[in-house]
Amino acid sequence: MFSNYLIGLREGLEASLVVCILIAYLVKTGRRDALKPIWFGIGIAVAIAMGFGSALEYGSDELTFQAQEALGGSLSIVAVGLVTWMVFWMRRTARHLKSELHGKLDQALSMGTGALVATAFLAVGREGLETALFVWASVHAASDGTPRPLIGVALGLATAVFLGWLFYRGALKINLAKFFTWTGGMLVVVAAGVLAYGFHDLQEADWVPGLTNLAFDISDTIPPDSWYGTLLKGVFNFQPDPTVLQITMWALYLVPTLALFLAPVGFASGKGKVKAPHEQGSRPSKAPQA
Repeated sequence: MFSNYLIGLREGLEASLVVCILIAYLVKTGRRDALKPIWFGIGIAVAIAMGFGSALEYGSDELTFQAQEALGGSLSIVAVGLVTWMVFWMRRTARHLKSELHGKLDQALSMGTGALVATAFLAVGREGLETALFVWASVHAASDGTPRPLIGVALGLATAVFLGWLFYRGALKINLAKFFTWTGGMLVVVAAGVLAYGFHDLQEADWVPGLTNLAFDISDTIPPDSWYGTLLKGVFNFQPDPTVLQITMWALYLVPTLALFLAPVGFASGKGKVKAPHEQGSRPSKAPQA
């Protein structure tokens, strides 16, 4: 449940920040007339993301067991690739996010309503599709027959929306560099578990050999149905009887990816801090003295 809460929080807050930056800029510049197409574009993006997630969940029910495992394993690997790219991209561009969005919005304002809808759709839609895919893969990997993984995602998204509202109202200041570094690092750990589980699915689909070649089996020490087994499963996608391939892929992904992600990237203290939207702006400079 915790890993899915983290996914919902991390991805949801990123989308919430994008939305409140767009809305705040239009309000600040007196272009409230452009709010309707922006909200329309955001609505389309959310609807498509939800439809994509529903298609993944219910469309796979009609497949055979092997086809379901092959689909789940393949999409898990794709989801890990997308999320890995996303966390590195966001850590690099967090402090430039506001200016980048403002530039795109200025261009859209000069082009008309259709461009505004497209800008909002593209800004939120990418996040929505990535979130839907990774949430589906993570819930599929952590599924224990209960609704807890989905509850975790829902709570994470609700928290993200609330924090985004506080950010917009000026009640919250976020150091984006630190936030996305810490949550991104934890998300890499979650992604490693999803990747390992994805390869296990491919083994069950007979796409990859080695299903019976176990690295170890500590099911007697950490029963999967125990509270601590459930906790490890929910947080790290831990499996007490992984195959050699699962452990190998988990280590090959986690160790270099986490080391590279946590390496210094030149963020000076405080550079990633973003003010609330109503505080953003620059003071007029004094005229030069003769």
